[in-house]
Order: sequence, then structure tokens, then C-alpha cells
Amino acid sequence: MPQNLTEQNNRLKKAAASASVMLSGGLCLLKIFGAFYTGSLAILSSLIDSLADVFASSVSFIAIRFSTRPANKEHRYGFGRAESISALVQSAFIAGSGLFVMYDGITRLFNPTPLEKPNIGIVIMAISLAATVLLIVFQKYVARKTASPAIAADSAHYTVDVLTNLSIILSLIVVKFFNISWFDILTAFAISAYLIYNAYKIAAEAVAALTDKELSEDIRQQVIDMVLNSEGVEGYHDFRSRDLGGAYFFEIHLELDGNLTLYKTHNLTDKVEEKIKNAFPNAQVIIHQDPYGLHESRLDYDIDGKCDL
Repeated sequence: MPQNLTEQNNRLKKAAASASVMLSGGLCLLKIFGAFYTGSLAILSSLIDSLADVFASSVSFIAIRFSTRPANKEHRYGFGRAESISALVQSAFIAGSGLFVMYDGITRLFNPTPLEKPNIGIVIMAISLAATVLLIVFQKYVARKTASPAIAADSAHYTVDVLTNLSIILSLIVVKFFNISWFDILTAFAISAYLIYNAYKIAAEAVAALTDKELSEDIRQQVIDMVLNSEGVEGYHDFRSRDLGGAYFFEIHLELDGNLTLYKTHNLTDKVEEKIKNAFPNAQVIIHQDPYGLHESRLDYDIDGKCDL
């Protein structure tokens, strides 16, 4: 990746992480007031979620500062995997928050707590909703530009917050106008369940990256199409891909005319590499040249039980 583009992406990721920490901290203070002033379990669940946000966003901030460090002799692939570790830690904390709110909801079923001053709760949640929407817009822009898993995980969590804020506002309105107090507990349960589900999705993506799961079939097919439509390429095999924390890594064996000179095969390979990097500017590409038609032991055969020549 060009140095200026790398620096720009790093600045964007740090800005998004900083904005997330500041917003989650401010919303925590606001919701503490709302939860204790109204006695709403739904607002309390949102407060717990915001406390989780503070922790998760802080972890993301630290991970991004670490992951944007340049590669060195001991870490030649860079530090991008720190973002996946961050996402995994976030998922654990989010799941724990959801379970805590569920436990509190069960307790309140047997020991009901009256809801007071719902108007104040509605105003607090409306402010929280507006601020969260603005943050998500910025985060999604950064995640799209940088392919950062940590920012994407943070954005996914705050997207859930939009839904929870809307549901809490609805809950407070129902309690205010229809005096259905159990609706507040029901809303908290729904939010908790969604938090746990969201934590599972974030964890699954983080584990996939940490265990070197192949990139999506769409990305792989794009690379294959570029390879097969390149000058002098007769075929390919042993194509591997992975995500190094927003930086894609591709390894592929090109099958070329065995009578070509080393200089010629080098030039043809450079063109393929340049084509891939133009499509994926942050990619790292390793290409090995093989004579077309050569029968040898291949990774494709070991994995799939077949070998396309």
C-alpha cells in the first residue's frame, strides 16, 4: 500500500476509535442519571451496554494504535491481527453485559420496581439515539475505507444501540400512556438477547480471522479472474488468502510456459501482482511460478482430493 494511503487510513481509524471512546463515556454519564432517576430497567440495560461500549471502544482504541505500527524484524506481517483480538475481547464483554441485564430482569419479575418520570427517560434516550447515529455514519465510512475489523465490530455494536435506543423509547412511551410496567422488562430482555447474538457474530468473525479462514468467495473469484485473464498465464493452483487485520494476503502459484526465460516470467508475474494490488491496494501478494503441465504434489490435491491442471 502506498505510504500516504496507509497513513491516511491509520489516521481515520484512530479518529473513529477516539470518537467512539468519547461518545460512549458521555452517554454513560447521561444514562446513569436517567436510570437512577426513572428506575427503568430498559434504560439500565442501555447503561450497561454503554459501559460495555466504553470498555470495548477503549480496547479498540488500544488495538488500533498497536495494529497500525509498521512491520519489524520480529513481526514481518505487521500487527494487524491485534484488531481481531480486540473484536474477540469486545464480544466477550458484550455477551456478559447481556447476561447481566437478563439476570436483573428476572429479579425484577419477582420484585417489581415502579417506573418514574418517563418523560426524562425519553429525552435522554432521544439524545443518545441522535449521537449514536452520527457516530455510526462516521464509523461505517472509516470501516469501508480501511477494512478495519475493530472499527467494523465497534460499528456493528453501535448499530445495535440504535435499535435498543428506539425500543427503549417505545417502552417508555408504552409505560407512560398505557401503564404497562412489564413492557419495560420485556424490552430489556429483547435487548439482552440481541446483544448476546451480536456478540456471537463478532466473535465468529474474529475467530475466523485469527484462524486464517479464507477470504470470501467473491474476493477470491475476483483474484482468480484477474490471474486467468493475464498475459502468459496458462493456469494456477495452490491459491491461498487470509485477512491480516484489514490487509489482505494472497499467495498463488502461476502456471507459465516452461520455455520462457526467468526474466520473462518475472515480468509476467509482476504484471499479475500489480493487477491484484490495483484492485486491493492494501494487499500483500506472493506469487510462485511453475511450468505449465508439471505434475507435482500440490496443496489443492491434499485439501480437495483433486488437482486441476
